[in-house]
Amino acid sequence: MTDAIITAAQTSKAWPFEEARKLIKRYPGGKRDASGNLVPVLFETGYGPSGLPHIGTFQEVLRTTLVRRAYEVLTGGHPTRLVAFSDDMDGLRKVPDNVPNKPLLDAHLGHPLSRIPDPFGKFESFAHHNNAMLRDFLDRFGFDYEFVSASDRYNSGAFDEALKNVLRNWQAIMDIMLPTLREERRKTYSPVLPVSPSTGEVLQVPVEVVDAEAGVVRFADSNGETVEQTVLGGKSKLQWKVDWAMRWVALGVDYEMCGKDLTDSVTQSGKIARVLGGQRPEGLIYELFLDEKGEKISKSKGNGLTIEQWLEYGSEESLGFYLFREPKSAKSLHVGIIPRAVDEYWQFREKLPDQPVEQQLGNPVWHLLRANGYQGGDGDRLPVTYGLLLNLVGVLGAQATRDQVWSYLGNYVEDADPSAHPALDGLVTRALAYNRDFIAPTLKRRKPEGNEALALAALDEELAATSDDASAEELQNIVYEIGKDPHYGFETLRDWFRCLYETLLGSSAGPRMGSFIALYGIGNTRKLIAEALES
Repeated sequence: MTDAIITAAQTSKAWPFEEARKLIKRYPGGKRDASGNLVPVLFETGYGPSGLPHIGTFQEVLRTTLVRRAYEVLTGGHPTRLVAFSDDMDGLRKVPDNVPNKPLLDAHLGHPLSRIPDPFGKFESFAHHNNAMLRDFLDRFGFDYEFVSASDRYNSGAFDEALKNVLRNWQAIMDIMLPTLREERRKTYSPVLPVSPSTGEVLQVPVEVVDAEAGVVRFADSNGETVEQTVLGGKSKLQWKVDWAMRWVALGVDYEMCGKDLTDSVTQSGKIARVLGGQRPEGLIYELFLDEKGEKISKSKGNGLTIEQWLEYGSEESLGFYLFREPKSAKSLHVGIIPRAVDEYWQFREKLPDQPVEQQLGNPVWHLLRANGYQGGDGDRLPVTYGLLLNLVGVLGAQATRDQVWSYLGNYVEDADPSAHPALDGLVTRALAYNRDFIAPTLKRRKPEGNEALALAALDEELAATSDDASAEELQNIVYEIGKDPHYGFETLRDWFRCLYETLLGSSAGPRMGSFIALYGIGNTRKLIAEALES
């Protein structure tokens, strides 16, 4: 890392650097052990394995990685670690809709996720299946992380001392939590959730501490029998906010971000962490996703957008770009935002090489190229925008093929070969899918009205006299001149472009027409005009 980048990073307003500076303030000389040696700053992301990894999982690991990399820049390479923590000792509260063999899970409601059979029949438990999916998911994007399982820590005794610490500070924790609960909930609340010796369920029952140093508690089992039992060695799980605080202290977590819906949890867990002898990590509280109607996304409603859907219609880089920007603002998350995200990513990427270092550090692409999984495609420029590709395949129709699209790209792109432009080729495939599913069903060309037909005929005449190798800019000037000619009666150029989009492309919005004509070809564009005039 160059001195110029380190210097610029110290004052950069890019949010990953602002977040990383919180850690610099916490550890001015770096995080050190009792002997004064530098030790890694620990970043953590959490995952609830009651369901499969989703776009929220991706965004939290990506954003945390961006802060991690920013910290490494600011410190000139101080060590860091990222832990992906799976809360797989949690009891199963509800059977997900997207799993097979639901009766199998119904029979194990309330049991720790790591002690429930895998409904997919592939792993030793439901949690092991979903943990494997999480690791495959993170590996797919090249994230650098360490996987930690709550079940492994509880069962192995690695959390035993931390559990005893909770029992020692029982009343102080109760004093923090009880005022935040409804009266009915207070009657049954316990920081520790014992595992029933008779049924194996994680119990939500009142608990009495018998011997904190031995880790023994007393409670009423689900069959009504009073039981004295250790909380150690996997015989219990902590209540959520207490568990989060215990984990921060036991693992030494320095940074963890979370969604706005966990704001209260962060506050209470931070207080509990202090009681346990630690401190709340630094972190960012980010806004939640909204659907196209502006409503909060809910897994139960199914109104979200999966990462598979995004990657079917848009690139991985575009998803990272979209998630990078304004994490403290609510974001719409639906397929309609994907094309713009793709094009904006490439706009920022094209600017990057020519920007001074201060501007580079504010460019989302600078951060993404240094995060995991973004090693670039075929250079810093996309020869055709995604929006223009979508207009092209829209005209070609729902049955258009990759080879057809590349044959048209030959009009516009030098060395128009998929192997020479892998990033563009990937977008061709995605544009075909997007067109098939969302554009083609909505396209409807209207007939030209009034003087619109005269303007189209004039455009056809100009194109007939234009060389086939005319540049996009030359073609755009031809279009402009006709739109500005008072003879055709367009109040604004926008009215003329709307006419072109609606009569030739079948949509209310579209590309720069000069670029489209150059891509589609003058002869083919004249055929479109002829079809419009014949209608």
